[in-house]
Amino acid sequence: MKTIEIVSEIFRDILDEDDLVLAPETTAEDVEAWDSLTHVQLMVAIEKRFGIKFSSREISSFQNVGELLAAIENKL
Repeated sequence: MKTIEIVSEIFRDILDEDDLVLAPETTAEDVEAWDSLTHVQLMVAIEKRFGIKFSSREISSFQNVGELLAAIENKL
């Protein structure tokens, strides 16, 4: 399974949006349910799923899904 597919599943589960489709250019502004609280929940779920850890600086620096995916890939 591709990283974006796994991340998409996590986003759909946390945000409770079964039809959510992520693209590398997707930002929090594009997804109504993606706020600061759900951002933390998403990062924790992603860290657990991939067995990685992000720094606070990394978490706050992601501008879009593509940057998040690149960071995941770099840690694997």
